[in-house]
Amino acid sequence: MKALRNYLDKIKPNFEEGGKLHAFHSLFDGLETFAFVPRTTSRAGSVNIHDAIDSKRIMSFVVIALMPALLFGMYNIGYQNALAAGKLSEATWLGMWWFGFLAVLPKIVVSYVVGLGIEFVVAQWKHEEIQEGFLVSGILIPMIVPVTTPLWILAIAVAFSVILAKEIFGGTGMNILNPALVTRAFLFFSYPSAMTGDSTVWVEGQKILGAGFDVTGADALSAATPLGQAAEAGFSGFDCTTITNAITGLIPGSVGETSVIAIALGAVLLLWTGVASWKTMLSVFVGGALTGYLMQALGLSEIRWYEHLVLGGFCFGAVFMATDPVTSARTEGGKYIYGLLIGLVAVMVRVLNPGFPEGMMLAILLMNVFAPLIDYCFVQRNINMRAKRAAK
Repeated sequence: MKALRNYLDKIKPNFEEGGKLHAFHSLFDGLETFAFVPRTTSRAGSVNIHDAIDSKRIMSFVVIALMPALLFGMYNIGYQNALAAGKLSEATWLGMWWFGFLAVLPKIVVSYVVGLGIEFVVAQWKHEEIQEGFLVSGILIPMIVPVTTPLWILAIAVAFSVILAKEIFGGTGMNILNPALVTRAFLFFSYPSAMTGDSTVWVEGQKILGAGFDVTGADALSAATPLGQAAEAGFSGFDCTTITNAITGLIPGSVGETSVIAIALGAVLLLWTGVASWKTMLSVFVGGALTGYLMQALGLSEIRWYEHLVLGGFCFGAVFMATDPVTSARTEGGKYIYGLLIGLVAVMVRVLNPGFPEGMMLAILLMNVFAPLIDYCFVQRNINMRAKRAAK
């Protein structure tokens, strides 16, 4: 690391004002601050607190927390392909993972190239440092969209999200909507024929490198997710095998959303490091459980409350989306209300709108809009209480 630090110090003058590579100053600054905590400190006279955990380090923790779900999702793509081909006994776990890796990698590359490319241009144009928020969004996007999504459509959606849902509001820390979910919403409503929501999952019908199996006579197959099947059947309950597979992750679904165990591993890291709020996370599950129980009690759904929590994108949304520190409620009391309403709305959309069985995306985006109002109410309540105490 010392050698890298010395090398960066050596070439840094070329990227500063007057240097021959000044046009790439923002790119260099982004790479430098990603590798090392900046040495610069505030020169203002106000009080400041400095520590080693800056926003880039926080984003890095989130990316690491996403790895279990991403890696298992790659394996699950290969598993579903082998299952559809009827050659599950012939496939190896490494071959299935490699198959999924090759399927997901292009989505990750397109997401980062388009998103970071736009952020580099904006940062250079505004003479500012590169904002680190897309480090997380860039990996989230491929994990929440169907792996069948064409790359050119994904590129358009990412560009739309970065420009209109983020940069137009001022960049990282200023956006009111989660950029990854805006990308998914754009795909869902703009390209419904290519973006089928959570009702289908891609099963590739070709032999890719060392995967070791193929689907004869088919280019691709679609397999309904358990949640999609339930919506078509009027939300009837599931057997133990389906629930067990949902917990392990061996079911059709978006890349990162199928395995409850893998998502739980990420949740442990986020909670242990203090990056995510346990109040928000817990409240989402409580809100979803209570609403699911109420819907079943009213006869509107046969799905048991705990089945709502382990199917679809509920766990993934609760752990990685609802806890976004930028777009979620920030007051301590507000986090409880924010999370409860997300769980409530998600299950209500699932049950009351069979045409859209996955309600997590809409629930989080809706509550992103209301998060400032929730915080305002709690702040104003505290102000009024203090004013009454001061008047006594």
